[in-house]
Amino acid sequence: MNDCMIYKNPSYTPQERAEDLLSRMTLREKIAQLDMKFGNNYCTEKDPNHSCSVTPTSDYDWEKLKTDFPDGLGYLHDNYSVPSVMNKLQRFFIENSRLGIPVIFTGEALHGISGTRGTILPIPTAWAATFEPQYAYDAGRIIAKEARSLGICEVLAPNLDVARDPRWGRTEETFGEDTCLSTKMAVGIVSGHQNGDISAKDSVISEPKHYCIHGMPERGINCGTARVGVREIESCYLPVFEAAIKEAGAYDVMVSYNSIDGDLMMTSKHYLQTVLKERFGLKGICRSDWGGLRRVHYLHKLAKNEKDAIYLSKKNGLDCQGGDEYPNKLWVDSLEELVNEGKLDIENINESCRRVLTLKFKLGLFENPYTDEEEYKQIINCTEHLDKALEIAQKAIVMLKNNGILPLQTSKYKKIALIGPSSNKVRLGGYSAVPVNRNLETIYDILKSSLPECEIYQCDGCGISDADFEFALSDQNHLKDIKAEDQIENIEEAIRIAKVCDLIIFCGGDDNISSGEGRDRCELTLCGRQSELIKMLAETGKPIVFAMIHGKPLAIKEESDICDAILSCWFGGESGPQAICDVLLGKVNPGGKLPFSLPQRSTMIPCYYSLLPGASNEYYEGNGEALYPFGFGLSYTEFEYSELSLTRTGKTDVNVKLKIKNAGKMTGDEVVQIYVEDCESSVVTPLLLLKDFKRITLEPNEEKQVEFNLDEKAFRLMNQDYKWVIEPGTFRICAGASSRDIRLSSTIELD
Repeated sequence: MNDCMIYKNPSYTPQERAEDLLSRMTLREKIAQLDMKFGNNYCTEKDPNHSCSVTPTSDYDWEKLKTDFPDGLGYLHDNYSVPSVMNKLQRFFIENSRLGIPVIFTGEALHGISGTRGTILPIPTAWAATFEPQYAYDAGRIIAKEARSLGICEVLAPNLDVARDPRWGRTEETFGEDTCLSTKMAVGIVSGHQNGDISAKDSVISEPKHYCIHGMPERGINCGTARVGVREIESCYLPVFEAAIKEAGAYDVMVSYNSIDGDLMMTSKHYLQTVLKERFGLKGICRSDWGGLRRVHYLHKLAKNEKDAIYLSKKNGLDCQGGDEYPNKLWVDSLEELVNEGKLDIENINESCRRVLTLKFKLGLFENPYTDEEEYKQIINCTEHLDKALEIAQKAIVMLKNNGILPLQTSKYKKIALIGPSSNKVRLGGYSAVPVNRNLETIYDILKSSLPECEIYQCDGCGISDADFEFALSDQNHLKDIKAEDQIENIEEAIRIAKVCDLIIFCGGDDNISSGEGRDRCELTLCGRQSELIKMLAETGKPIVFAMIHGKPLAIKEESDICDAILSCWFGGESGPQAICDVLLGKVNPGGKLPFSLPQRSTMIPCYYSLLPGASNEYYEGNGEALYPFGFGLSYTEFEYSELSLTRTGKTDVNVKLKIKNAGKMTGDEVVQIYVEDCESSVVTPLLLLKDFKRITLEPNEEKQVEFNLDEKAFRLMNQDYKWVIEPGTFRICAGASSRDIRLSSTIELD
């Protein structure tokens, strides 16, 4: 081996190899590494089942690839296929690159790798509802193993936005409304993705998004500006990204479309350079979200043309353009001209390229650029992954109401009416893979086989989305051509069936039109005629169980008054129907808790539990507190809290102990939640803030001691000088079953 070719010698560190390779590259080659393009735009056979996928027999337009990328390319997205196809494309870039530089294949993997292969997990909000960070880690491991087995080694996930406006369609992608819960889940999923070594064949680079405040958009509309203050930014939103980067080691970050108090994230020196790279120490790259760069010019009007938009973003800390932004030639030409004109320092390009190259060396792509072409068959949808997907779906279900009807005593019911638009469909959630050549069982399928002694009558009754729906923003083409399913309204048939049955199970909520990216709503009521149908079913006098399959918070005050039991089941992935049936039949005791508050009405928002005090909850129309608060969830058993003790273990550290007893007759899980109130402070703080939690399993009559150790972060605040301090005084520490169900509390003095 030629010793002077350091970048080809694996005995050197990734940083040393990147520096050597960087010194050999032309300016245009460096800039080309900062671009990402879509592989399926060059394939000869797109998969008809998934618009971003490529068939296993596809070839590519090699001449067009040579024309479009003469200087190489950093990343390839939207090329979901089998490894043999990915290898073919990788070989092209290596062999047609002057220096043999491989590309990084990247993909969407919000709750499972996208495309037509891969285990479809419950949505991230469901992971949050488990209040068990281990499940986020487990989900991350499944995603990493399956993605890497297909040749994908970077995923554009997780979504770490703290979701404070329930009208926002992308709430289903998040871990809910709370900073503490979101932070712990963020560490879990990123650790699962990367697993400490991204060179391993079962790990991927994690790219948290959308840095840094996308979950509180003005009017609840996707990409809307965030009107929040510095103290709230630092206390509520940034800590989630900070933990993902500094604690879990996330390499990359995707930058959000929006502005914060007029500071556009794509061009913000403060957030991209000062906070992200200097304070948080980001090791990899930050890239724009799809179409974000174009918005700098045409929408936000910070730039006079495309070149100026590229200049502003690159100068202020953005490393790479993402999605199908500007054409590669425009990107490369513009940055080359900016450097040659002296407007942009060459070191700016060098630093970003250095980051990309270091990642490629850390991934091991120069030594192992190709993926085993058979191994994925034993990894994708394996029994271990499917079992874990089911377990997460089971643990995520939240019981909101139960008058004693659940679990179902099936001997009482000879005829069951299974009604609703989700009773015979599997709702997977946004950014899901398309399960090709796999038959996913519905709730109807499972109940029929589980209750052979019962007659199960099924009828949709109504649809969810009223009509065909097409939606596309000019710079977000991935949101186009979304159409509602064919709706067959047969409410009369549903009522007829209900009248001859002993029990009604209504399965409804959201679909991919009423929840998801770009599906923002000003009304949080059930879509279509679902509410009307539930009211008509109630008039039959038969008991009703409502299995609510949804993505974001819904306002279900009327349904709550009508129904005998309500389960919040989320988009449970491919195992969702089985999990729902297991809870209905008592095979699983529901133990999930709400990761966000459910409002009484669409107009009574925001209603997140940590609102700052200063006003009452009273409207002319009545009290506006949440119908079901953050952290709420019932069980088939009862839990008793006792013996809370607080012990100072350091100047600002407190040990918390208490006992939990299962006072019922069924094994169950309880999520013990620890909240802190700063009883007297120099700035206004929430009355309660979640600071820790644990999910424990208890047998009937079993009692356990649960212990928590709160450190300085549990008691600090950002004072009037915008500095983190712990102010001396009294703190109330609370143990509860939800943010509104505090069972024990005591105070402690910190000086």
